[in-house]
Amino acid sequence: MAVRVIEVEEFDLVVFGASGDLANRKLLPALYHRDQDGQLPENARIICSARRDYSDDDYRDYALKALKEHVKDLDDADLSRFLKRLRYVKIDVASGAGFEDLKTVLDEREDVIRAFYLAVGPDLFGTICENLGRIGVVSDKARVVMEKPIGKDGASAQALNDTVGAVFKEDQIFRIDHYLGKETVQNLMALRFANALFEPLWNAAHIDHVQITVAESLGVGGRAGYYDTAGALRDMVQNHMLQLLCLVAMEPPESMNADSVRDEKLKVLKALAPIGAQNFDKLTVRGQYRAGASAGGAVPGYLEELGNDESRTETFVALKAEIANWRWAGVPFYLRTGKRLAQRVSEIVVHFRPIPHSIFGAEAGSITANTLIIRLQPDEGVQMQVMIKDPGPGGMRLRQVPLDMSFAEEFKVRNPDAYERLIMDVIRGNQTLFMRRDEVDAAWAWIDPILTAWGNSKETPKGYTAGTWGPSASIALVERDGRTWSEENSN
Repeated sequence: MAVRVIEVEEFDLVVFGASGDLANRKLLPALYHRDQDGQLPENARIICSARRDYSDDDYRDYALKALKEHVKDLDDADLSRFLKRLRYVKIDVASGAGFEDLKTVLDEREDVIRAFYLAVGPDLFGTICENLGRIGVVSDKARVVMEKPIGKDGASAQALNDTVGAVFKEDQIFRIDHYLGKETVQNLMALRFANALFEPLWNAAHIDHVQITVAESLGVGGRAGYYDTAGALRDMVQNHMLQLLCLVAMEPPESMNADSVRDEKLKVLKALAPIGAQNFDKLTVRGQYRAGASAGGAVPGYLEELGNDESRTETFVALKAEIANWRWAGVPFYLRTGKRLAQRVSEIVVHFRPIPHSIFGAEAGSITANTLIIRLQPDEGVQMQVMIKDPGPGGMRLRQVPLDMSFAEEFKVRNPDAYERLIMDVIRGNQTLFMRRDEVDAAWAWIDPILTAWGNSKETPKGYTAGTWGPSASIALVERDGRTWSEENSN
C-alpha cells in the first residue's frame, strides 16, 4: 500500500540543542525520513544550534554519524540531499551569544515558516524565547515547540507559559507529547469515531474498567540527575498518561479541528475526581526499584545509580483515577508506569463487562469478558480478545482468542516515528495533537495535590525488585476491587 505524502510549505526549522540526545536519536532521523519520502520542499532548511564550535561541515559529519547509528538502510542520494539542508549556528543560550548570527541566517529568507524547536532543558525555554523576541525573528508565521516537562508544578508551569506567551501567541506554541503522535494513538480515535461498533458500548454500562500501562525495562541511566528532581508522576503521568486517558474517555468532538478535540480533553481533566491528603493512601502507590535482574543481567537499584541513599523520588507510580461524569461514573481507570519493570510495553486495555448470563454448561468452561488492547509499543497494533468455540468434535468448549491487527504486518510499510508526524504538524500549524495551555493547567491542578500529599507523608516509596512489575501494593490496589493487572490475566 502506497504512503500518501502531503507536501508542506517552505520552512526554516531551527533546532536548539542540536548536539543533544533528542536531536541525535529522534529529530534528525525523523527529518531524514520525511525528506526521503518527498515531504520536504526543495528549499527547506534545518538550522542547527548548540554551544559546540562547529562549522556547517562539522555538524554535517556529526549528523551523518547520528543517522548511521539510528536509521536503517540509508540511501546515498537521499542522504546527500538531506545533509545539504543542514546549517549550523553556534549559540550560547545562557549568555545570549550567537543569537545575532542566527538572525543573519534567518534574514536570508523572508515570508517562510519559521519553527523553533527547543530540544533543551526547560530551564532554557524562557531565555531562548526572550532572545528570539529581542532579535526580531518571531514573525506571524513563526512557531515554537516545547518538549516536556512544562514546569515542575502548576505555579512553575504558569510562569513558564507566561514567559513564552509574551513572545509567541498561543496558536504559535506547540507543547509536544510524542505519545500523541504514535500510530496506535491515532487509531484509538479512528476506532472510536469511525466505527459504529465501539462508540455505543463506550460507557459505564458496558465497560468495567480501563488500564493504562507505560512500563520501561531500563533504569534512569544518564538521566538520574534530572529524574531525581522529577519522578515518575511528573515525568510520565502528568503528561503522557493523562493525555492517553483523555483520548480514551473524551466525548466525541464536533470535528477533528484542534480546539474541538482539545476542548473535549479539557473536560475530562476537569472531571477527574480529586486525589489528595484525604485519600492518596488508598488511591496511589509509589515505588522505587532495588537491585535485581533485567535483560538477563544483574542491575543496581535506583539509589545506587543515583549515588544518594536519601532520595525519596519515585520510579514507579500506580493510581486509581475516576471520572465524575455520566459516561464514566463508577468506572475506574488504573494507571501504572515505572522504570526497571518486567518488560518494555505501553498499552491501553479496555475491559468490558462480563455477559450477564451464560447459556453454556460447566463443561464448556469459563467465559472471560472481552478486552480491547491498544498497544503503543514495542509492537504497535490493536487486539480484541473474544470468546469462540474450540474447533473440533466432542461438544461445546469455549476459549478466548485474539482478533489481532499488527500495523507492521497489515500495511507492509515502514511505521513512521511519532516525531515525523508531529514535526510536520508543526510546520502545517495543526495543533490537534499538541497540548493547549489550559490542558497543562488542568493536569497540574489534579497532580499537585498528590505531590503535596506525598511530600507531607512520612512514608518512603515502596521498594520493588528490578525486573518485576512493581511493588506488591500496586497489585493490592486493583485486587481489592476484585480485578487484576492485565499481564496476570495473560499468564
